[in-house]
Order: sequence, then structure tokens, then C-alpha cells
Amino acid sequence: MTDQLASDGITGVTHAVILAGGKGTRLRPYTTRLPKPLMPIGDEYSILEIALTQLARCGFGRVTLAIGHLGELIRSYIGDGSRWGVRVDYTLPEEVPLGTMGPVLRILDQLPDQFLVMNGDVLTDLDYTDLMRQHRRSAALLTVATYQREVRLDYGVLTTCEGRVVQFTEKPTIGYRVSMGIYACSKRALACYPPGMPFGFDELVLDMLANGTPPGDYPFGGYWFDIGRPDDYDRANADFGLIRASLLREGGRPEAGTLLAGSLSSGMASQPAEGASCARLQLHFAEGAQGPAQRDRGPRAGSRRADRRR
Repeated sequence: MTDQLASDGITGVTHAVILAGGKGTRLRPYTTRLPKPLMPIGDEYSILEIALTQLARCGFGRVTLAIGHLGELIRSYIGDGSRWGVRVDYTLPEEVPLGTMGPVLRILDQLPDQFLVMNGDVLTDLDYTDLMRQHRRSAALLTVATYQREVRLDYGVLTTCEGRVVQFTEKPTIGYRVSMGIYACSKRALACYPPGMPFGFDELVLDMLANGTPPGDYPFGGYWFDIGRPDDYDRANADFGLIRASLLREGGRPEAGTLLAGSLSSGMASQPAEGASCARLQLHFAEGAQGPAQRDRGPRAGSRRADRRR
């Protein structure tokens, strides 16, 4: 895949930033003891492992993890990333939440001219290579991966004019495009913003629209799931057997995902990731917490807002 990147003239566009610093408050109690990117999916992989495996297969050689909440657990488990075939480094932990683009501003001088930014709680089979290819060809400063969502209203909708009902639609379905929380970005899009201050994806897009430099759209119709709440987490686990082949296509894989053996209740893994043997995941949730219920549900794609880390 790296050769394919080179043949498309996008050598050097192999750096991804994964936003892994959110507290995951909507996923409590699970995230009281475990950062959301390390939550296990399908009893084999964590969310972050799936993303690293996919990025390596798409030719990304370097990944920066923007850490915050329980960031030392992420660092201890992921290590240098060599088990997934990528080189992983880390930002300094956030002392205050910096939003979606704030962590990127802190390391902007270390990034290539074009790079990938993605939330650390997304499951998708999107082709990151193709996203970067389109971004380069479009000359946009920012390209947003988008997904079509449809919501059916529970009420009949009336259109009124001058005190009269002029139109009625019974429980209509409304379609709209949402951000997937995955962006191809050019350095120039962020060059004018100072580092160290909270800065969100929404603020960046509004500024770009106001300046007459609208972001590009990368429409996607495959599998996408934003794990935001316990119900979402349950669904992702229930779906994993059906979508595993799509998420983890072709070739081998590192040893099945697993946090290092030992209690996580102390806030640290029991031993460093480098050279350590992996054991089956041992979760130690907050007192009184229960593990995810595995319900027999069909696959579902799409989710809620993805433009901010939790």
C-alpha cells in the first residue's frame, strides 16, 4: 500500500493524528478505569488496535496519539506501535480539554504538509489512502469524511402560512450529511491559529466558510460507527462478528488485542508493552459496574455527531 501512495504522488502523507484524550463521560462506568480507545471490541481487539492495524495497511508509517484522560494506560499498552507496523509517538497529556483541533496545533510543526486526523472512538472500513488521495487532488485545505444519516420524526409536520395549514407530512424522514470524525488536513488550514488554546473542528469549518475556502467533502457509504454511549458499545460488540472481515481485511494481524494481564484498577498496566506477552483482556470496571450486554442485533452503520471528542 505504501507503493500505491508513492505512485499517486503522495509520499510523505503517511502521518495520522488520533485524538485519544477524551474522558468518554457518556460511556461511563466503563471509562472510569479504561480510556475509551482501549475499550475491547469483540473480545479480541481494542478500538485503537483496529485503527492502528487499518492505518498500517493503508501505508501510514507514523501515528501520533493525542492523549489526556488515562493517557499513561494508552502509552503503556501501545508503546512504540511496532506490533502494528507503525511508529507511534505521543503528545504531552492535555491539562485542559483542547477540542478537536487544539491537540493538532500543539504539534503542527512536527507534521507533514498533509496529514490525517481522526477521532479515537470510530469504527469504520473507510479507505484512508483514498481519502488522502482525493484531498490532494482537490486542493482543498481540509477534506471531511461524511456520512448520510436519516432520522424519522415521530410527529406529523405542518407547514403554516398566515394562520392556515398549507402542507402536512406524516412522520417524515429527514436526511442529512454528518462528519465522521475523520479529516484529511493541510498544514496551511491551521497555520494562522496559535497553539495551546482550545480549538474545535466546528470553529475551523466556520472560519473556512467565512473566508471563502470551504472544506472538501469525501462522501462515504460503507461501515461507520461512532461509539458514544453504552448502547453504542453494546451494538458494536454485537456487530463485530459480522463486520470483522471488512474492518480487518487481508493479511495477518498482531496478536489478538488484549490489555496486558493485571489489574487496571490501579490506573496503570502491570508491565510495559514493548516485548511483553499479551494475555486476554482483564477489565476492572468501577465498583458496581457491569460489563456490556451482548444483544442479538443486526448491523447498523452511522452514528451521531463525530466532530468533537468526548
